[in-house]
Amino acid sequence: MATSNDLKNGLVLNIEGQLWTVVEFQHVKPGKGAAFVRSKLKNILTGKVVDKTFNAGVKVETANVDKREMQYLYMDGDSYVFMDLENYEQVSLPEVVVGDAINYMLENQNAIVAMNEGNPIYVELPASVVLEITYTEPGLQGDRSSGGTKPATVETGLQIQVPLFVEQGTRVKVDTRTGDYLGRVTD
Repeated sequence: MATSNDLKNGLVLNIEGQLWTVVEFQHVKPGKGAAFVRSKLKNILTGKVVDKTFNAGVKVETANVDKREMQYLYMDGDSYVFMDLENYEQVSLPEVVVGDAINYMLENQNAIVAMNEGNPIYVELPASVVLEITYTEPGLQGDRSSGGTKPATVETGLQIQVPLFVEQGTRVKVDTRTGDYLGRVTD
């Protein structure tokens, strides 16, 4: 148990039997009345985002989340196989648990798998990953109708917007939270 004053980004709460992660929070002390905490919570299983207000000092139930570093090995049917780097045990995760993370994961890449009571609940990636552009149209010099960007497909199959000068075979850094192009990577 924690109080609403202990809320922080990434904390997992157990509200009415469902797991919610704190996306953002703000402590508010109005000039008149009691202080409260305004928060934005995301349901771990469904991805639904809700706004919730807690009175200051109210007890909230936190969930016990065990985060383990695992390596993504391969896709097996409609599930994804990860290996625990501590005990080399393999775990098969359904697509609903992996979520959008699969758009940024390559085989043999490490990721954090969050578990609650032995059940995997979500996959957490670093803020950015390096991926190779597998297909993009050549950029035409002087074409600024699209704001200087063009669509490109990376090696995971994800389509992102890149500047006109980026060519096929270029390695780029991609933000895993938004899917935005962050820059070229030179080895």
